[in-house]
Amino acid sequence: MKTFEELGVSEPLRKAVEELGFESPMPVQERVIPRLLGDANDIIALAQTGTGKTAAFGLPVLQRIDSKIHRPQALILSPTRELCLQIGSDLADFSRYIPDVKVLPVYGGSSIESQIRMLKKGVQIIVATPGRLIDLIKRGVVKLDDVHTVVLDEADEMLNMGFLESLEEILSYVPQERKMLLFSATMPADILKIAKRYMKDYEEIVVGSRNEGAENVRHIYYMVNARDKYLALKRVVDNSPGIYAIIFCRTRRDTQEIADNLIRDGYNAEALHGDLSQQQRDIVMKKFRDKVVSMLVATDVAARGLDVDNLTHVINYGLPDDTAVYTHRSGRTGRAGKSGVSIAIIHSREKGRLREIERIIGKKFEHKEVPTPEHIIEKQLYNLADRIERVKVSEEEIARYLPGISRKLEWLSEEDLLKRVISLEFNRLLDYYKDAPKIDFIDAKPEKEDRRGRKGERKSEHERPRNDKEKDRRTAERGFERVYINVGKRDGFFAGNLIEMLNKLITGKRVDVGRIDLLPGYSLFDVKKSDARKVVGALTGADFYGKRIHSEIADADRDYSKISDKRKGGKAKKQS
Repeated sequence: MKTFEELGVSEPLRKAVEELGFESPMPVQERVIPRLLGDANDIIALAQTGTGKTAAFGLPVLQRIDSKIHRPQALILSPTRELCLQIGSDLADFSRYIPDVKVLPVYGGSSIESQIRMLKKGVQIIVATPGRLIDLIKRGVVKLDDVHTVVLDEADEMLNMGFLESLEEILSYVPQERKMLLFSATMPADILKIAKRYMKDYEEIVVGSRNEGAENVRHIYYMVNARDKYLALKRVVDNSPGIYAIIFCRTRRDTQEIADNLIRDGYNAEALHGDLSQQQRDIVMKKFRDKVVSMLVATDVAARGLDVDNLTHVINYGLPDDTAVYTHRSGRTGRAGKSGVSIAIIHSREKGRLREIERIIGKKFEHKEVPTPEHIIEKQLYNLADRIERVKVSEEEIARYLPGISRKLEWLSEEDLLKRVISLEFNRLLDYYKDAPKIDFIDAKPEKEDRRGRKGERKSEHERPRNDKEKDRRTAERGFERVYINVGKRDGFFAGNLIEMLNKLITGKRVDVGRIDLLPGYSLFDVKKSDARKVVGALTGADFYGKRIHSEIADADRDYSKISDKRKGGKAKKQS
């Protein structure tokens, strides 16, 4: 892997990106930067969102600017106001040690007079949405005669939004001798038309494969009756403490209705669709970026150009008709090496569409049973226990109040106090899920065998043999290793005990623990592959209330429930 210096990036830019936390170039940066800095032809770069595209074109664009010339030398076009602002902000960060370079985002929905004032002062880089740029050109305040670099970011989105004629008009004002870079997540026919008409001997760079989803995104689907889709959505959300997600809907009406229902049911959600004014849209987006709102319910059009990091989930409230749209949706999570989850909540008539998406993106969807009330409540309780363990306690501030609180609650036993804390947090959840039914759709018709003779997936998880479920438990999430430990619920061992043991036994950097499955006689949990052997070594030989711990990296083909049963039986025989 090369360094930014080896790619030819100048020292002021390297200093800025290092301070921003860029340790080494991402694949798209490694391939695009030297070509833009050199004498390479025009470029079409096919890459998913979240792959480092802005730095890939932004660093060489900044480096090629002559700061002594106070006229536009580079033009970056984006489909939406949000993406326009994001690119402008990123370029400002990259150029912090090149003070004479001015970057100006211009877009609709904001004061054109203030943008004109900034343009008259002189800028070298314009980041623009097509409509507002054409308006400024026609007013005579933008001259593109000195532009030597044109970047079309999310070109497929611009075409989807009907900007083809606007792009052609803008390019007619740009000198013929220019370098042109086109970024797109997919390659529709109209992209090739633009390339053939406006680009010279272009080179195509593909990061990943055409139309494929991000590598570190899990694709999961739940199948329910159409009437139960909202109930399934709530269960998915309740089963994901700490969720930070976009929920995609097909229509504005569905978007507003689902957001209203989530808000009514006590969730931090907001709607984003075309019926909102620009001011309302800005308020919603600020709340979502600041994580005041944890779930954004949006249409595809409203979410175009939306750039938000650290999404844990993308939830498809039904599948889109176009696979490229699904790729865009799922590509919003699992960015920058982090894992993400793309969930589809579908009814039986959408199964064929699901298989088509699988074929095109080259990935299989995991069929999961809709989380049961018992599993949701257990997961939420463990999450509460984890939050209690990790909460920062201000000893000095709280100490003066403790005596009064202790007197008030001294009649409660430790167990009673714990029950009340849990009830305070979970009464609503417990009441809601009391006697709640299973809502999975059960397909009574077996699917036909495919050409290889493999029968279709007709059984939902709760219909599958116990051995298959056990094997699923022994399989780690992507990027993790599954670890076995020989204590479980029967030993009074729960998630909090595991976290406590790891914190106590392993010094240095805290170990990240993923999915935890607590069984009566043993437990299985995920840790990052790099930490697995260290965790096993630390746990093996430790003591848990008189029981000697054995731990190992779990074997997916080994049935630990039988080992647990044998040990239980052997112990009983010895005692008798």
